[in-house]
Amino acid sequence: MIPPVRRLAAVSVLGVSVLGVSVLGAVLAACGTAEAPRAARQASAQPSPARPSPAASRPPTLAPGPAGQAPVFAHAPRTGDKTVALTFDADMTADQGGRAAAGERFDNPELIAALRASKVPATVFMTGRWAEEYPVQARTIGRDPLFEVANHSYSHYAFTADCYGLPTVERDAMRADVERAYAAFRKAGVPDAMPYFRFPGGCYDGQALRAVRGAGVTAVQWDVVSGDAFATDADAVARQVLEGVKPGSVVVMHCTRSAAPVTERAVRAIVPELRRRGYRFVKVSELIGATGGHR
Repeated sequence: MIPPVRRLAAVSVLGVSVLGVSVLGAVLAACGTAEAPRAARQASAQPSPARPSPAASRPPTLAPGPAGQAPVFAHAPRTGDKTVALTFDADMTADQGGRAAAGERFDNPELIAALRASKVPATVFMTGRWAEEYPVQARTIGRDPLFEVANHSYSHYAFTADCYGLPTVERDAMRADVERAYAAFRKAGVPDAMPYFRFPGGCYDGQALRAVRGAGVTAVQWDVVSGDAFATDADAVARQVLEGVKPGSVVVMHCTRSAAPVTERAVRAIVPELRRRGYRFVKVSELIGATGGHR
C-alpha cells in the first residue's frame, strides 16, 4: 500500500508487512483479506472482450530522461481538460505465498466489480507475484477494455534503500525484476500490459531509473495520495482525494482488501462527486498521451 507521502512517492508499500518491520508492512501485503461474497467474486471474474493487440496501437510513453534514465510521470498538464486517472496497486511481495496459502486475501474483487458497475476506467499496477496468485483475476482485468494493467515489479521489493522497511532488489537485478513481472502477466493471459512501471513504495533514485530504462518503461508516480492504506474511515479517504484532485491528476489507491479495507466504499463516494464536478475518468495512458511525449 501507500504510506504517507514521502517524496511524492509513498504509495504502494503493501508488501512491508512480511518483514514485520512496521505496520506499513502489513499493508504492503494486503490485496484482500477477507473472502469476497460469491456474487462479487463472480462479477469481477466475468470474462471481457480482449483489447486490440499492441501492434494495432502503440501505448504512449514519455521521452527518455537525462543520463539514460527512465522518464517519470506524475500528472498531466494542468489544462482545462478535467480528466483524472484512478490507479490501484495490486501488491503482493515475493515471500507472501505462505500467507496467501493460509487464507489471507491480497485481492479485492468487490472493488473491481464496483469500478465495472460505475463504468470507471482505471489503471491497475500489478506485481508479478500477484498475477501468479490470482491468474484468473489478472487475465479478466487485463482483457477488459475498461482497465489497463501496468507493472509494479515482480517482487514488490524496494529499488532503493530505506523504503518503508521493504527488502531491496540488488542493482543488477532491477531490470530483471521488471521483466519477470511482464513474463508473469503473459503467463496469466494478460495480452498487452502497458509499458508503465510504478516503483514499490514509490521509492526511486537516479540509479534505479537507469536500471529500469532498459525495460522500456515510463515510471508512473502520482500527485494525489488517497490515504487508503490502513484506513478505517471511507469518508476521510474520499475527502482527501476530492480535496487533492486537479485536472490531469493521478490518484494512487490500493486493490488490497485487508490492508485497504475501505477503498471500495471510498470509490463509491469519489466517483459521483468528481463526475458532478465535471471530471472525466481516464486511464494513465490517456494522460500520458496528452503530454505529446514531453515530460
